[in-house]
Amino acid sequence: MNWHPLTSLQELNQISERSYQVPCLILKHSTRCSISFMAKFRLESDWAFSPEVVEPYYLDLIAFREISAAVAERFSVHHESPQILLIKDGECVLDASHLDITVEEIQEVLTSAEEV
Repeated sequence: MNWHPLTSLQELNQISERSYQVPCLILKHSTRCSISFMAKFRLESDWAFSPEVVEPYYLDLIAFREISAAVAERFSVHHESPQILLIKDGECVLDASHLDITVEEIQEVLTSAEEV
């Protein structure tokens, strides 16, 4: 799994635009939280997507609090940590946090989006 670091507000705009070509996953990760470490580990262990299917982005929300707030505002989600957002066509199509963060859930959302 090759995380792309999310470190600027400009990159947030790029992710939104990129999501029209390939769904983008944002992981909001707290480097001070054991649950966040577990969620990240589970994603990395079970990751089964090529970069052409899902592009993963990593946000250290301790270091980049303003970006974390911008993510919540831009995609109209309540801030949580850890949290994933799956962005497709500029919209958040999946918002999950804590133990609800699973590769299976991402796959289900991607599969149902293909069927539409």
